[in-house]
Amino acid sequence: MKHFADNNQKNNEPRHSARPSDGRRYAPKDRQRPAKNPDRFEKKQTELRIKRPDAPADGATKIYPLKKSEVAKVESRSKRPRTESVGTPTAPVPPTKAGYAPAFLFGGFILAMSLLFIFLPKDDFSASEKRYLAKFPEVTAEKVFNGEFGKAFEGYFADHFPSRNLWVGVNAYSTLAEGNNGANGVYFGKDGYLINKPVSTKNQIDHNLWILDDFKNYCLTGESAKIPMTAMFVPSTGYIADDKLPLVHESYHDDEFFEKVAKSLEKSGIDFVDLRETFKSAHNSGNQLYYKNDHHWTTEGAYTAYVEYCKKIGIQPASKNSFNLERYEGFLGTTYSTSGFLLNAADTLEVWNNPKNTEEKISVTIYDGKNEDTINTHSMFFDSHDSENDKYPVFLDGNHALTTITNDNVKDGKIVVIKDSFSHCFAPFLAENFHTVILVDMRLYKGERVSDLISAEKPDQILCLYGMDNFAQDMDIPDLE
Repeated sequence: MKHFADNNQKNNEPRHSARPSDGRRYAPKDRQRPAKNPDRFEKKQTELRIKRPDAPADGATKIYPLKKSEVAKVESRSKRPRTESVGTPTAPVPPTKAGYAPAFLFGGFILAMSLLFIFLPKDDFSASEKRYLAKFPEVTAEKVFNGEFGKAFEGYFADHFPSRNLWVGVNAYSTLAEGNNGANGVYFGKDGYLINKPVSTKNQIDHNLWILDDFKNYCLTGESAKIPMTAMFVPSTGYIADDKLPLVHESYHDDEFFEKVAKSLEKSGIDFVDLRETFKSAHNSGNQLYYKNDHHWTTEGAYTAYVEYCKKIGIQPASKNSFNLERYEGFLGTTYSTSGFLLNAADTLEVWNNPKNTEEKISVTIYDGKNEDTINTHSMFFDSHDSENDKYPVFLDGNHALTTITNDNVKDGKIVVIKDSFSHCFAPFLAENFHTVILVDMRLYKGERVSDLISAEKPDQILCLYGMDNFAQDMDIPDLE
């Protein structure tokens, strides 16, 4: 560097030559590197320009003979294959057969799922989810171009995807493994409890309470208006069994809902059975009031509420000793099917049956509308549902518009229950005190007025029985009139 600096200063020349017209850059002739001597690499390298510790202080280098060990190192390096310089294109390495395996597996999986989706039979109803599945959408040019067909087909595809429940389960456990406390709106609680998350405070409860007031004070007229009416709402599982919730969870609003209900019903002249304190005490005493895989109360929970209702209206409840206990193993209910936690242990469903209620004494009539067949039987318990995962329809065959129970072991008494599915295992207890128990499900009882039914039947009591979460969200109660 010193040599070049001195030379530039001596000749007063610029450090770089001017750029030629072709735009390329050239170094000055005195700075251009000499061409490589090919003979240098052909000779046996026994010498090397290296800087020894005894080199002159001015930094100059000398040529020294290589030692034997250094000669061996140089020779070994010269025998190594020379690598391509950076940026030099290389020929692509052809993939091996094993490299195609993931692509073949993925393509085979897609093909298999497509064929299964096309050729497997499609169900109309999901027993686990208790809902009708989407039907194949109508194909028209208009619906195809405006996107309506595509949106409907997505729902159809999701409902009928092969092994759908399995994939829901895989998603649920992967969600849990990521650190979440549940999946699909269900908490993965302690001791095997699958508990629905809290209901939002933005709901229908105020409007539904107004409907009850309107029904009691305006729809029921004449003698019907004099019939005592009571409301009983079942607290949510997460509120009562809060010790079974995961460590991190949302707050339940049952206290807010129950206080609002109590004030409204008092103004409406409707009696109210508040189950919160009774259920908290029973749960803390070790009684299982709710199923672990389902949102409903157990038969023990229904009996606990039955005792409280009898106290409210002033009648004597039947003793526990009056019933024989029958167990149905393998009960997997709504929270099980909704969450996708398919490895959760099953519940045991209990039926408390009074042996005096024989087929000769019991009559059950199920009515689902004028265009449907009426079912007549002589038992409140339908053993045919024992083969299903969701065994809750063992009680009164599940949801129906109008169900009437007659017990000839009881001389008189009639009650109309405006209800949801919580009443199904509760109604057999009512049949111990009332000769006739009439259940009305507002989700299915359409085209007829409940007030007309009450006027015709002239019951001694009217009971409104709902789960609190259901009542807060129900969109069918406004049909009550």
